[in-house]
Amino acid sequence: MFWGCGVCVAQPATFGKAFNFNPYYLDSAKHRKGNLVMHLPWASIAFRQKLPHNRIFPILFETEVTLTSMSEPKFLTAPLPSTHMPKGIPYIVGNEAAERFSFYGMKAILFVFMTKYLVDATGADAFMSSAEARTNVHLFVFFTYFFPILGAIISDAFFGKYRTILALSIVYCLGHFALALDETRLGLLVGLGLIAVGSGGIKPCVSAHVGDQFGKSNQHLLSKVFSGFYFAINLGAFVSTMLTPILLDEYGPAVAFGVPGVLMFIATVMFWMGRHEFIHIPAGGMKTVREAFSGDGIQAIKHLGLLYLFVAVFWSLFDQTASAWVEQATKMDLTFMGRTWKPSQIQAANPVMILAFIPLFSYVVYPWINKFFPLTPLRKVSIGFFITAVAFSISAWIEMQITAGGTPNIIWQILAYAVLTSAEIMVSITCLEFSYTQSPKTMKSFIMSLYLLSVAVGNGFTAGVNYFIQNEDGTSKLAGASYYWFFTGLMFVTAVLFIFVAKTYKGKTYIHEEEELTDEIKSEAAAEFEA
Repeated sequence: MFWGCGVCVAQPATFGKAFNFNPYYLDSAKHRKGNLVMHLPWASIAFRQKLPHNRIFPILFETEVTLTSMSEPKFLTAPLPSTHMPKGIPYIVGNEAAERFSFYGMKAILFVFMTKYLVDATGADAFMSSAEARTNVHLFVFFTYFFPILGAIISDAFFGKYRTILALSIVYCLGHFALALDETRLGLLVGLGLIAVGSGGIKPCVSAHVGDQFGKSNQHLLSKVFSGFYFAINLGAFVSTMLTPILLDEYGPAVAFGVPGVLMFIATVMFWMGRHEFIHIPAGGMKTVREAFSGDGIQAIKHLGLLYLFVAVFWSLFDQTASAWVEQATKMDLTFMGRTWKPSQIQAANPVMILAFIPLFSYVVYPWINKFFPLTPLRKVSIGFFITAVAFSISAWIEMQITAGGTPNIIWQILAYAVLTSAEIMVSITCLEFSYTQSPKTMKSFIMSLYLLSVAVGNGFTAGVNYFIQNEDGTSKLAGASYYWFFTGLMFVTAVLFIFVAKTYKGKTYIHEEEELTDEIKSEAAAEFEA
């Protein structure tokens, strides 16, 4: 027996309300009203109530203390019935904003660092050539989008999403600090290697972890949450892309790489702080492997894998905003809004437009389209493909003006960015949500990793095209506007073919079941805790 002065609680819901924690952090398998489990820093203590109902007051009381086994669940393992936004979402979205700041901030200065700041072990300049730097940057991006498969297997089969994200986030932080502390090729190799493993490994887990927080009662909020998730990504990308080049110029690589590292550390801490608010879906163990190669798993991989091949074409066009579109901007009139911009700065138009377009599409465009026909996820993607073709046709027109001797104003490329950003919202955000809902419950991260692999495939295709169109004399088989018309035609054909694939798609929606609570527990939660 334990004697102490405290608060005697008559009902679990009242206790949770008084102490501002979810009263259903209890033995979720038993749901016993009188045996409430508190997870305190030093122990898990079961308070067996002994006072009349509906009373809370300080008293010297006798309480039986039970230390729960470490094997008993500390966290909720299934969503609770609720029509409200899950409490863990702000921690995940905040974590994503800080993580994306760290990634895009580092990536924004990577090419410049390789070609202007890299040194050898003696401190002497050891700059890379432009070609070598481009190769290494693209290899880094490729592996960053390849490692999601590794993270997904670790998460779904062995450790679960929360522990996988937390562990690999630490690896991620170490990669940033390796870049900040060592400006040699060795430091570059170690830093980028750790970041590729950390960033790539957590990518499928984070987006799947978002979906895990929802049950059938509030799954209607998934679209808005994934939009908010994407909003956080682009907010972090925009701020860091504008800031880290300035840090590199003013303070050097140590600070420029160190600040993203600090932001990644903040992201990790923020994620850890939400641990008691999250729904922790247990790892599936070998069941995940068996499921992936039998029944529903095979069907999901087959159906979604085909869709992802079409999505890869979208990424092959979209990611050229960091290459072909930057090169095109160098040949344009960069005067806009009373100032002259640098060619690489025009890329910032995309995250800015994302921040503005997400609410516009969620609350205006999509409801308006729904008045004419049901806007299903695959219809959104299909429309997005056609819009992507339009965006590249604008770039093709710009290139035609340049070839004819003109110098078109950058406003035309900003228009192309606006069109392409609209396509991105309809394709990328929709695919995040659709991938989650169409993947079996123990394969969420693995399916997300296959979706992310489409980014690598798309970039690989673009790299292959650029390799094979080069002539020995340095000229190109797709010179001038023909290059842009090639990709415009490719995207248009892809969009047309996708219509038939979408019509024949036979998927299945998988949403985690909610906790089965007794009627008495449900009424207490509604009347006392959510009040």
